[in-house]
Amino acid sequence: LDTIAAWAAGKGFKAVQMPIFNSAIFDIDRAATSDAYCDEVNGVLASHGLVISELSTHRAGHVLCAHPIYGEIIDVFVPAQARGNPKARMDWAVDQLMKAARATKRLGLTRHVTMSGGLAWPFLYAYPPRPDGLIEEAFAELARRWRPILDAFDAVGASVGYELHPGEDVHDGPSFERFLAATGNHDRVAILYDPSHLFLQHIDYAGFIDIYHQRINSFHVKDAEWNASPRTGVYAGFVSWTERAGRFRSPGDGDIDFGAVFSKLTEYNFSGWASLEWECC
Repeated sequence: LDTIAAWAAGKGFKAVQMPIFNSAIFDIDRAATSDAYCDEVNGVLASHGLVISELSTHRAGHVLCAHPIYGEIIDVFVPAQARGNPKARMDWAVDQLMKAARATKRLGLTRHVTMSGGLAWPFLYAYPPRPDGLIEEAFAELARRWRPILDAFDAVGASVGYELHPGEDVHDGPSFERFLAATGNHDRVAILYDPSHLFLQHIDYAGFIDIYHQRINSFHVKDAEWNASPRTGVYAGFVSWTERAGRFRSPGDGDIDFGAVFSKLTEYNFSGWASLEWECC
């Protein structure tokens, strides 16, 4: 952590969004139970002029609600003792997320970021047509699994920002609204806003802020580009990144109008961090 913190500070960053999956950098087991450890982590970062923006449980959130069709592919995200065992995988995910809630409180944070998982995602563009009730049942189950975790974050005074991301059931405005309703409009359900994922779905990513600004708790600064192709389009996941019409790029090299994004967030008094997420084809 000290090495990475020194590097980040040297680049001019003021905070780090802390993933919990690598104990060599951040030990979630210790952070969930030890104020002294959390003070130590905050101290290491403070020595470089940094703070934690949020803890990130993207992997655990995805595993919590991964459709069984993915089978052992999902094992890449879980420790050895949970691999090949669906119940063990889910138990691990719940444990990680609950520990993250406790660590969030010990670290003095008020925001958290994650992914929803994808129980219904395999049926996004299904043929033959989906049976009636399948999506409703999937989102009811999604909410059932998340509700105790949302309550745990509520108890520590933190919101949970779901990254609207293809591959997850919560990936656009309507799916977010469906999930929010399924949780009983839980006060702690929030959005991790990433314009790149909205742009590549051909969503008006600036207008999105007008509609959902009250629920946005965090922000990934990530760019993307769209190069119209006579051969491929939005559903181009079977070709390499370099061949896709829609591709992630370094900030400033893509098509995202970050001036519009920052202006919109400022207009609505967004008080969270702008976290650089770098990915370039």
